[in-house]
Amino acid sequence: MENEPKNLGGTVSSEKENAEEKNKAFQGLLSKLNLQEYQSTKLRLRDVLEIGSESIENWTPRMLGDLPWHFLRKLMTLNGTARNTSLVHRAYDDEGGSEEAQIAGGDVFSFSDTDIKVSLHPLDVLCAVLLCSDSFLQQEILSRMSMCQFALPLLLPAINTSKCTLMLWAMRDIVRKWRPHSLAQSRGFREESLVLTSMPTISFVRMGSCSFSKSKILNEVLSPSQQHHNFFIHWDMDSGNVPREITDGLVEISWYFPARTENSDLFPEPISITNLRGDIESHWLQFSFLTVVSSAVFIVTESINESEYELLSSLQGSATKYYFILNCKNGNPKETLGFLNKLAPVLNLSKSQLLTKDSTTNSAGFVQKLTSAIKSITSSPPKRMNLEAMAVAARELGIQVDEDLKECQSASKWAREITVEIKDVAKYKREMLRLQGDLWGKLANVEKELCRMRRQGETATEDYKCQLREKRFELRRQQNQCDLTDGLMKFINGIGELPAVEKHYFLKWMKFSLDSIARENLSKLRDQYKEKSKIAGDDPQGLAMLDKLISTASLGVEHFMRELGQFYEAESSMVKEGDKAECQRQFSRLPGIAADLMLEGFPIELIDGDSSNIPLQWVTDVLTELHAKLGGRSRMVVLTVLGVQSTGKSTLLNTMFGLQFAVSSGRCTRGAFMMLIKVAENFQQELGCDFILVIDTEGLKATELALLEDSYQHDNELATLVIGLSDITIINMAMENATEMKDILQIAVHAFLRMEEIGQKPNCQFVHQNVSDVSAHEQNMRDRKHLLEQLNEMTKAAARMEKQCKKVTFSCIMDYDAEKHNWYIPGLWHGVPPMAPVNMGYSESVCELKKYLFDFIKKQSHNRAPKDIPQFVKWVASLWNAVKHENFIFSFRNSLVAEAYNQLSMKYSEWEWHFRKEIHLWVSEKETVIQNQTSEKLQAGALSMLKNEAQEKLQHEKQKVLDNLQYYFESGVSNLHLIEKYREDFIRSANSLKNELESYSENKCEEAIQIRKGQHKAENIQTSYMQIIEGKVDRVLDECRNKKHKLDYEELKSEFENMWRETLSELKFSTLQKREIYREMESQLRKDLANRGSAIKQKLLKLGSLLYYGIDNFRMKKEYLDTMKQLLFIGECETAVCTEELAKSLIDEGKRYTEEKVNSKVDYDEIYCRELLNIINKKLQQEDVKKLCTTACFEVDLKIHILGGAAWRFQKMHEDFIKQNDPQCRLEKLKPQYFSTFTDLYLEKDENQTRARDFCDQCLKPALVDYINKRLGIEIVDDILSKAESIEYGSRTFFQFTVQKKLLEEMNFDNYEKYIKNYEEFVKTWIQRRMMDHYRETKRLGEIEKEILSTIVKKVREVLESSKKEKNTTVLAFLNNFCEALQKDLVISKDNLLGIQFKNTAKPGQFCANIQTFLLDLEQEILPQFGGLDIHTKLSNLSLKPQDEIFKRVFGCGKQCPFCKVPCEAGGTDHKEHFASVHRPQGLCNFRDLDTQKLVYDICSSEVVSDHSFRNSVIKGKFYPFKDYRVYYPDWRIQPDPSIEASDYWKFVFQKFNHQLAKSYNANPADLPRDWGKITETRAMEGLKEAFNMK
Repeated sequence: MENEPKNLGGTVSSEKENAEEKNKAFQGLLSKLNLQEYQSTKLRLRDVLEIGSESIENWTPRMLGDLPWHFLRKLMTLNGTARNTSLVHRAYDDEGGSEEAQIAGGDVFSFSDTDIKVSLHPLDVLCAVLLCSDSFLQQEILSRMSMCQFALPLLLPAINTSKCTLMLWAMRDIVRKWRPHSLAQSRGFREESLVLTSMPTISFVRMGSCSFSKSKILNEVLSPSQQHHNFFIHWDMDSGNVPREITDGLVEISWYFPARTENSDLFPEPISITNLRGDIESHWLQFSFLTVVSSAVFIVTESINESEYELLSSLQGSATKYYFILNCKNGNPKETLGFLNKLAPVLNLSKSQLLTKDSTTNSAGFVQKLTSAIKSITSSPPKRMNLEAMAVAARELGIQVDEDLKECQSASKWAREITVEIKDVAKYKREMLRLQGDLWGKLANVEKELCRMRRQGETATEDYKCQLREKRFELRRQQNQCDLTDGLMKFINGIGELPAVEKHYFLKWMKFSLDSIARENLSKLRDQYKEKSKIAGDDPQGLAMLDKLISTASLGVEHFMRELGQFYEAESSMVKEGDKAECQRQFSRLPGIAADLMLEGFPIELIDGDSSNIPLQWVTDVLTELHAKLGGRSRMVVLTVLGVQSTGKSTLLNTMFGLQFAVSSGRCTRGAFMMLIKVAENFQQELGCDFILVIDTEGLKATELALLEDSYQHDNELATLVIGLSDITIINMAMENATEMKDILQIAVHAFLRMEEIGQKPNCQFVHQNVSDVSAHEQNMRDRKHLLEQLNEMTKAAARMEKQCKKVTFSCIMDYDAEKHNWYIPGLWHGVPPMAPVNMGYSESVCELKKYLFDFIKKQSHNRAPKDIPQFVKWVASLWNAVKHENFIFSFRNSLVAEAYNQLSMKYSEWEWHFRKEIHLWVSEKETVIQNQTSEKLQAGALSMLKNEAQEKLQHEKQKVLDNLQYYFESGVSNLHLIEKYREDFIRSANSLKNELESYSENKCEEAIQIRKGQHKAENIQTSYMQIIEGKVDRVLDECRNKKHKLDYEELKSEFENMWRETLSELKFSTLQKREIYREMESQLRKDLANRGSAIKQKLLKLGSLLYYGIDNFRMKKEYLDTMKQLLFIGECETAVCTEELAKSLIDEGKRYTEEKVNSKVDYDEIYCRELLNIINKKLQQEDVKKLCTTACFEVDLKIHILGGAAWRFQKMHEDFIKQNDPQCRLEKLKPQYFSTFTDLYLEKDENQTRARDFCDQCLKPALVDYINKRLGIEIVDDILSKAESIEYGSRTFFQFTVQKKLLEEMNFDNYEKYIKNYEEFVKTWIQRRMMDHYRETKRLGEIEKEILSTIVKKVREVLESSKKEKNTTVLAFLNNFCEALQKDLVISKDNLLGIQFKNTAKPGQFCANIQTFLLDLEQEILPQFGGLDIHTKLSNLSLKPQDEIFKRVFGCGKQCPFCKVPCEAGGTDHKEHFASVHRPQGLCNFRDLDTQKLVYDICSSEVVSDHSFRNSVIKGKFYPFKDYRVYYPDWRIQPDPSIEASDYWKFVFQKFNHQLAKSYNANPADLPRDWGKITETRAMEGLKEAFNMK
């Protein structure tokens, strides 16, 4: 080592004396800055980056304790004012002080040093912060200071230690780019780590005092012309005049790097400038260090005395050049010159090594002289040294180096063992990181091909998918067979075994080494590219190859992490396929390690930019581990930035949040990386989230990718994915890239349109970079308008491309306000790099944007709950699955959307049932009222009044549903914004429900009135006969009373029998007229078919009696289908199968309707036939039925069959009614009651109790039984829907899942066959069976009956109680009042009531009391009567069938997939689109190959993404691509399966029952793909759960 200055005893001793004083000053400074707690527990980078309330405030320091945080926050945002340490005082303090002075009579003006006393020197604050920071924060501080072109601390003085510290580690992260003049011609540049760059060092020191600022002069030397910058803090800067407390002895360093040409650059090559704070005599060690490492040392002095001469003489023998800058303002110039002349031979001084600054020299001239001197030093071969070499010299001088910490050195060794092997990046990645190379690329292609099916050719879809799955498994197996390389094992140990701090060092060392290697490789490749481009001529392939090499030249920690992710994915795949046991796993701890890294602030790769793929299992498990480590508190707002390559996206994020995304040209981000930023705990509630997840993307339109295949596809996938994941998307636009921006906007618009369609509406902020004019926002108003117009045009074009018909504008698809959401940000650099500092305007504009974003997040959190990690993971999976398919919108399936939709469907089902229940109760009440009305009150206006009342009720109930829907969407339930687009479906369904119930209620009322009018005829006849009978009974009673002897019971009975026989023989009974119902129905049928042409007329003429039809099964005939449109022989035709199903469905519906009417035990009304015809006509008019191309012959035969089946039943019903209402029969029924009254009156018994008992038995009991039957159906539905298992009826999706799960558990072919062949009938039977099983197992039905009976009996008691208070003079008046009070609830038999009223002389009060007494007995009689009935009989007696109501709830619209017949699961009944969670192989529904007659096993959810075609009657037998199925079935949305496993359920069922199905369909069994046989029942169940989102 060269000679160094000798240490002087006095200097050493004085330094020792000062150590204690410095430490005391340091402690005092920490106290002022409130940093004492960080002296031992150091500040960490994550503490500084944590988001607190100051993020949304214009934060200014008001106390000394604020200064460290002010410095750090400003520095993290690259603000040039970060070093300002002046405090902000309130203006009124000064004014108030002046006023007070005047009032007190003091002086207005005076000198004060108050400002100095309350400020601190910036360097003191800097050193205090550095000494209280850990190594990694120190590194970040110096990196950001370097970007701001602040001089960096090279040597920290011995403040709290015994030695100075060289800040080598703190500068490791700094990389600089420059263009030396040697590369000016080729326009090349050099990029290198600052600590590794060798260059001349020029040091500036002070000896004694000096009246001018050395730092200020250096700033002028380093500043290019017209661009002054304060590299070093000096006296004239803010707080630069405040005395330094601890930083004397600090050595700062700054650099000059050339950029362009000899004319503009100050120096041709890089140089470093160091600056020692304080006098060299007091800081001899630092000065000694500088003499060793510098090419030249400039000593600034005003005079030299004897002792100083002695000091300088000790430098004799030093190889360093010494220059003196002499300020002749003070001191003795002659004496100084004398000493200088004596020093000339000792230090080899020449005349040029003395620079004088006197009063005649102005600053500019002096700076020019100084610059010339430095140039002359650098032109003669100077000593060159990098920072690593300086560290060696420092150690030899006893100066400690920050890098010499044990943990740092140990980590460096770990990293070096890995990186020392890396010479050629491409070769290393190919040989050592094998899993992410070709294997991962092939896997990515196979996974996308599984979704896109582009190379399918003629192979059957499921066979092709089977091949692809096998190929994927084989690739995963190959990956799994790869051994861990030595480097990877060391890397895993490094991140898994090392303590936290050492691990952090290790990753940093890895980054530095890998970046350095990658830069070197990239530099060589760029040189080759230049050479090749000069001579290549027309050889684009050669350049493309080099392009590809350049694009893969980067190597970073993310590549090692990516490799670990692939090892983990391969192993997981093997475990999933059963190829490896769970206990054999090697890599299960890796996700936890990666999660720890995320928590520590490291970015984790979300999208692999090289293969354009997501390692989904790896990402899922890492994030799941992270969620667990956070204790489930992981609500986060996702922010993404998109933009053209190299427009400063990463820099924008780094400035905004202080992050560390790679930004240098050798390390451009490829793909997307995510980083987690913690929100301070005291700010989480206000902001509404726990974290901000920031996603940085690879630049779109990347030049290195432009020549690669599928680059546009890559951009589109990336944009769609990250926009879909984002809550806020920043679109970064640089003015110089305006031409490329159109493509980016096109991509972004596609992505936004897709997100809007799936319910995700991110906020969008446009950032226009490099716009510096203050009037930019105003000036660009027209530009913004033009941009919006462009965006609207692009949106329309994108909508067309995405096959959407609706009219959309940009603001429809996203939250965008042209005035608020455009930001104009000046360029990053103030001047020309590499010597330009960061532009103040850039930093301030970015901070404004940041503040706005946090305000926005705060407001947004009130309306929409942020996602947590599990929800984010679901989004990643579903978005990625959709992105892999070509038709994104119809491929998107997301469990969060499904969950939110299911919840809404369940809620809507509740509201729908409430609506139905209210109308059923209203109709039941009105039917009861009608049954209680006299003929006078049922005149023409009655129905009209009821219709009006029904309208009001319906409107009121519909509004309640709509209000509930509105409240639900405003309730803040999570993820409601995702299903906003379905709101209209449910509104339409509510309207449709109202229309359905309107028709139902009006028909019911009209029917009830017609029935009641029919009853009136019979009742009038009956009443006249009863009056005659009563007169006769009265006469016989008088005769018997007039007889001389008392008649006994037998004599009384004989008298009564004689009278009864005589009276009946005298009466001329007029019965109800018997009608030929079947003829009336024939007549109605002819009217219905009147306009169908002569052929139909002829057919109807030959009809004969309807009674002969509908007995045998309905059979299909050839003439039922239009032969012109028929494709095949009838038995094999898909249309024939559908038509047969249609006929069966209508016949079943007709039977149900007929059954319901027959069970009502009323007389036939022509409305019934009309309604049957209406049911058939409505069905035949449906669009999907019209497509079957059935003939008029089919319609006629079907109507004849259905009406024929109903005719004989209606005829019997009519005859039974006549029989029941035969006057003689009805009188005979009343005979016992008349005889009882007759005997009681004759014997003068107290008939009070008897009459009351008769009233209870003959009037009240039938009415109460009827009431129970009316109410029981509604109550059963309520009971079923309120029990725990009701979830299965909660929505169609839940119901489908429950049914299919149960079918799988039972594994019965007959059940599956019924489910597939006749879904509607199966569902009805299933519901009824479940209901009956439930009530058989529990006593609940009896409890419900008891509750209903108790309710109505309570009401009866209340009426009886109130009637006691009324002054009823007769029993007749009492009964009339009683019936009127209960006319809405009970229908009391008029015949029996008349019998009770006959000769009833009881006292009303006593009669009422007796009824009350008998009521309890009546209850006890009724309940056992119900208890004795079996459940089936009970259900058949009910006016409202509970199974039908539940069926309506789960059956929905009843539409089935046109390809596989799976039922629609959409909520409501009137939705725009039909969809199902899982589709099934078409062979299950009798689809077969026409040539081989084998059942086909294609699944439509796979077919719709294949290149295959389909044909059927709807498209007239022509072949059309499956991908265009929506052209023909626009109301069906068939989504690809969410995963390969989702369709395992039906594959398992098919392969299990293949032969039985074939036999049932009279077809040949399907040749199923090999891997279907490997599916187990467990896997089928897992697939079912995944498909229905039930995991």
